[in-house]
Amino acid sequence: MSTLRHWVAPMRHSLPTLNPGWLLLVPALWLAACASTPTPTLVNPSVTLQRPADERNRLHHHYQAWAGTPHRMGGLSRQGIDCSGFVYVTYRDIYGLNLPRSTDQLWDIGEAVDLEQVQTGDLLMFKTGFKQRHVGIYVGGGEFIHASTSNGVMSSSVHAPYWSDAYRGARRLLP
Repeated sequence: MSTLRHWVAPMRHSLPTLNPGWLLLVPALWLAACASTPTPTLVNPSVTLQRPADERNRLHHHYQAWAGTPHRMGGLSRQGIDCSGFVYVTYRDIYGLNLPRSTDQLWDIGEAVDLEQVQTGDLLMFKTGFKQRHVGIYVGGGEFIHASTSNGVMSSSVHAPYWSDAYRGARRLLP
């Protein structure tokens, strides 16, 4: 017990005193940080955010390079990637945009679009469990590309029974 007092007593005297005004500032900063949703930012300012005629082609080539990459929560490489990571990497590489990294944050950006109005590059949002959300990128013809937990990076039909039941909305990030 005397050893514990030996360590605690000197530390008690070495702690700085805090101004009470700082205690009011910390919760205000915390609330402000939680209230904001990151907005997409350009990685390369020379990129024009228009839908090029070959956009579907570029997405297809990008998908081919990643197809079969296993799912890994938090992953951002060909050794493993999760669904929001695949969206992040695809938008960075194809459109020159930095998107938020989490599925929850992706649900809050862009403009809501009806499924009948989706275009190549729009994000498709799904609720796949009680708290689980999933995101993919629409490529056209009812197909979207995504990183599934069971098969890794793959292409699926939004009209397949599983995805149709889990579908919750679409977001448009591009003009």
